[in-house]
Amino acid sequence: MITSDIITAFAEVSLAVTAMAGLVWGACVRHRPTGSIMLWLAAAAMAAAALWIALLPSADASAFAGIYADDAFARYAKVIILLSASLTLLIGHDYLARQGILEFEFPILIVLATVGMMVMASARDLMVLYVGLELQSLALYVLAAYHRDNARSTEAGLKYFVLGALSSGILLYGASFVYGFAGTTSFAGIREALAAPDMPRGAIYGLVFMVVGLAFKLSAAPFHMWAPDVYQGAPTVTTTLLASAPKVAAMALLARLLLEAFPTARSDWQPIIVTLAIASMYVGAIAAIRQTDIKRLMAYSSIAHMGFALIGIAAATEQGLQAALLYMAIYAATNVGAFALIVSMRQDGRVVTDIKALTLYAHVAPMRAFAFLLLLFSLAGIVPMVGFFAKFYVLAAAVDAGLTWLAVAAGIASVIGAFYYLRIVYYMYFGDHRARLDPAMPGLASLVLLIVAAAMILGVINLFGVDALALTAAQSLFV
Repeated sequence: MITSDIITAFAEVSLAVTAMAGLVWGACVRHRPTGSIMLWLAAAAMAAAALWIALLPSADASAFAGIYADDAFARYAKVIILLSASLTLLIGHDYLARQGILEFEFPILIVLATVGMMVMASARDLMVLYVGLELQSLALYVLAAYHRDNARSTEAGLKYFVLGALSSGILLYGASFVYGFAGTTSFAGIREALAAPDMPRGAIYGLVFMVVGLAFKLSAAPFHMWAPDVYQGAPTVTTTLLASAPKVAAMALLARLLLEAFPTARSDWQPIIVTLAIASMYVGAIAAIRQTDIKRLMAYSSIAHMGFALIGIAAATEQGLQAALLYMAIYAATNVGAFALIVSMRQDGRVVTDIKALTLYAHVAPMRAFAFLLLLFSLAGIVPMVGFFAKFYVLAAAVDAGLTWLAVAAGIASVIGAFYYLRIVYYMYFGDHRARLDPAMPGLASLVLLIVAAAMILGVINLFGVDALALTAAQSLFV
């Protein structure tokens, strides 16, 4: 039994062993190239794990007495998480080296955070849910404060830790309520115990607390207060990771919790998700307009995008979940591509994050500027970019679920949000003359930028089949 369980969770186990082996090796062999070697090994290990999961699909199964899922839903989320984390390391190599923080611990922390995210995607038990969430969170706290000589990084790590601990406490408090009224921690047991039409009020309170705790992790408004400061202060490589993989993991965990453990309580949790979606879309869209730091702008952009993805969860249908999963895949890919440029922004060899530093970047590097333009258009949901279809799927799911008014509100928020993306495009092509970014850019980061930008155009043909994979993943959760 134990052997079959380990085989089911082989990707997670192998990455955990890799991280522990790397930790021992790095501690024993402390010399300058150690960080670089560990980074490449970690990126390769996560890419190999993604390939393993993608190419060796199996029938939906579970492990460890049913508390750990190995279904199409979990595999879909894990592939996105692993590829996002792997690419984050690759595009951040030059940044970490220049900042003097390319030590072997950094990639190991990213691997451990990724393992936690994978556990979150497969969790079918409140205890497993919490273990995965904390493994991810503890590693991310350290990564946010990793640049110890930078006051902003230290501040970002402290803020993230304090608010992250608060959100974890809220989630755990809610879980204790649910356990108290259900008498079990497994999602299947909770579904059976609380299937009565009139769910106990205490269980509803518990559900609300758990959703609030996960909303912190998603940086969904009004629980978003940590995101702008942490995004700005953390090393840009950490910001790249925060903007992609953890969002996918938290969204997957929220969907599994609501649709597997509380499917009969839809009337109780749907208004909460709808409220979070509306607040996130408008807070993100409006607050981003006045930002001058591109990392803070991307933080508010992330808040707004989480609102759109939550619409798919609120629909509580196969089509809605498919839309949310497709949205998260496109969002993660676009963000990694955009941060490939952001992490490489320099003037006279100095790291800069001011949006105006992109002034006339099209004259410095026309191909990369055009690629960044495509990514910004995709984030804005402008036709014919892939990002448009991500929003279209979400809005269509809302209409089909009888939430037409929510789809209209989302459309208005999308128009507002387009302003700050187009403002960056204006600076790149029509800004006034000032000091420009250095033309040099690491080859790998430039390659990722160009490939992802090309995908935003070529993907309009058939979305690379990701929509079909998202549907299969959604269906596995509704069985």
